[in-house]
Amino acid sequence: MLFGGFSVAEIIGLAIALVAGITFHEFSHAASADALGDHRPRALGRVSLNPARHIEPMGAILFLIAGFGWGRPVPVNAYALRPGRIGMAYVAAAGPIANLVLAVAVAALFRVADLAGLLGIGSGFVFVVLASTVFYNVVLALFNLLPIPPLDGYNLVLPFLPPRLAFRVQRYAPYGILVLLLLVFLSYGGGFSPLRWLFGAADTITGVLIGA
Repeated sequence: MLFGGFSVAEIIGLAIALVAGITFHEFSHAASADALGDHRPRALGRVSLNPARHIEPMGAILFLIAGFGWGRPVPVNAYALRPGRIGMAYVAAAGPIANLVLAVAVAALFRVADLAGLLGIGSGFVFVVLASTVFYNVVLALFNLLPIPPLDGYNLVLPFLPPRLAFRVQRYAPYGILVLLLLVFLSYGGGFSPLRWLFGAADTITGVLIGA
C-alpha cells in the first residue's frame, strides 16, 4: 500500500484513522487497566490521549503498508487486576471496542454531513476522508481481535484457557509477530489471501454504518 494509488483524501483519512484509532485504542487499554486496579499504565503516562505516547513505529509502518497495525503496547500486570486473569480479557477487549466506538462516532458525523449536503464538497473530499476513517478503524478492531500474539485477540482468549494449556500456548507467543508478517506477505503477494475476508467484512460494516 504505502499510499500507492491513493488520493489525497484517502491519505488524510488513513492518517486520521492511524493517529486517532491507535491513540484511542491504547488509551482504552491503559484506562481500563487503571480502573481495574493496575496503576502502572497511569504511572507511565499511558492514560493519555497524547498520540506520541501510543504510536509504535513498527505497527504504524505496517498500518501504512498493509492497512492494519498496532500501537505501543500498554504494559499490564494481570495479577494486579481485581478480576484476576479474566481482567486481562477486559483490558484486551477495550482496545477493539474503542475503535468500533470511534468508527460509529465518525459514521454519525458522516451522516450529519450528508444531511447537511457537505459530502459533495471538493469532488467528494469530505466523503472520502470520513468514510476512510470509519473503514480503517473497523479494520483496526477486526485485525486486533485475531487470536495471535501480540494482538488483543490473544489476550482476550488466553485467560479463558485452562492454566496448563495457557502456559503451553504462551511459550509460542514470541513467534506471533512472524505469523502476522507471514499473513501480511501472503495477503499482498497475490493469489491466496488469508486476510481478504477481514477487509471484506470491514467494507460491509462500514457500508452499514455510513448507510452507503
